[in-house]
Amino acid sequence: MLKNIQEWVLVLGIIGIVVLTGNWIGYDILPITALPGMIILILISLAGLIIGKLVPLKIPSIAYIGIIGFILTVPSMPGSDQLVKWTADVSLLAIATPILAYAGIGIGRSWADFAKLGWRTIVVGMCVLLGTFLGSAIIAEIVLRFQGII
Repeated sequence: MLKNIQEWVLVLGIIGIVVLTGNWIGYDILPITALPGMIILILISLAGLIIGKLVPLKIPSIAYIGIIGFILTVPSMPGSDQLVKWTADVSLLAIATPILAYAGIGIGRSWADFAKLGWRTIVVGMCVLLGTFLGSAIIAEIVLRFQGII
């Protein structure tokens, strides 16, 4: 278990550095400004991963991470305003970029396993991407027209 925690801390630390850099380059938020929020997000993620390993139920760690984040940011929770303020300095897109890159590397490392899934997986993946793109475009079109921007 200790080896897993050490690996998680290393990976989350690397992702944190990449997120802070992306946040700085893409959104002009200095790393020192976003550092408290990034540390909070890393600690919440680490706590969720540890709980996911300790609890014998077959619940993914992401569920525990979400629950911890939700509980800590409930308005009646002491300190929630400060947590929300700190994490607001970390852009969601700055977080998504390294995580998606890490997932891509993970798939790339096991390309043979990915190929074993067959052509249907590629078709389903393309349909998901197309559906997400079209859905986002339609929603954006409706909202922008409703607001009179276009």
